[in-house]
Amino acid sequence: MSAREHVEDTFARLAEKASQATGSFWAFCVALLVVAVWAVTGPLFDFSATWQLVINTGTTIVTFLMVFLIQHAQNKENRALQLKLNELIAATRGASNRLIDVEDLSDHELQILYDRFRHLAETAQRLKPGAQTSIDRDKTGEAQELDREEKLADEKKEKKAADKKQAG
Repeated sequence: MSAREHVEDTFARLAEKASQATGSFWAFCVALLVVAVWAVTGPLFDFSATWQLVINTGTTIVTFLMVFLIQHAQNKENRALQLKLNELIAATRGASNRLIDVEDLSDHELQILYDRFRHLAETAQRLKPGAQTSIDRDKTGEAQELDREEKLADEKKEKKAADKKQAG
């Protein structure tokens, strides 16, 4: 394990523990107690600027650090969810494998796919009950020719995957 991997692994473990701890009932109680003590001590310090600065500085630092912990937790959860969805797509007969790793596409490429699915939903409403269709097939079951932009999006996605493979 390289030094960088060791540091990242250590951060991930610490972030996981911190995320669990700060999201607990007890963490909320401690935060509430701190605010209560601060409020009660106001008259002792004549509600001075320094007294106000203490809570402002403390909350700013905690908020700043929590942004990174929350983002790390969300990134991890999102990756895990995407992997689960990719597995379902790959394991489902008739599903379009082009949707695996769709989160790596640009906004424009995602809009193309979204429009295609809207069209698919409209087509499905006109079909007989029990008829099957997919993003890759038309209502007759014949493979559709992909639009030029969709082909470019697929090629770009394949290139990204190859670049990731080479880098990793």
